[in-house]
Amino acid sequence: MPKNILSALNVSQRTTEWVFANFRYVLFLVGLLVIYIANAHLAEKNLREIQLLQREIRELKWEYTSIVSDMMYRSMQSQVATSVAPLGLELPPEGPKVIEVK
Repeated sequence: MPKNILSALNVSQRTTEWVFANFRYVLFLVGLLVIYIANAHLAEKNLREIQLLQREIRELKWEYTSIVSDMMYRSMQSQVATSVAPLGLELPPEGPKVIEVK
């Protein structure tokens, strides 16, 4: 039976003896190959995740800048005056009072 398989695969007896004699070494090389492939997949996965997080950070920075800009605009004295006018509040015409510490 094994000779039929060897003859079908066209593998010599000497080659099979060499593989079985160095089976531990071949198994070690196969293990290294599996680790190498797994490491490549893990590195690619981490790279995709980093790119996704960078894109999300960039969008959050844009949103933060937009919110800060809007808050700066709304906190201007003229904007505050127009937003409280419907409530019946008005700014005094003489302006703010300055408190001096002596």
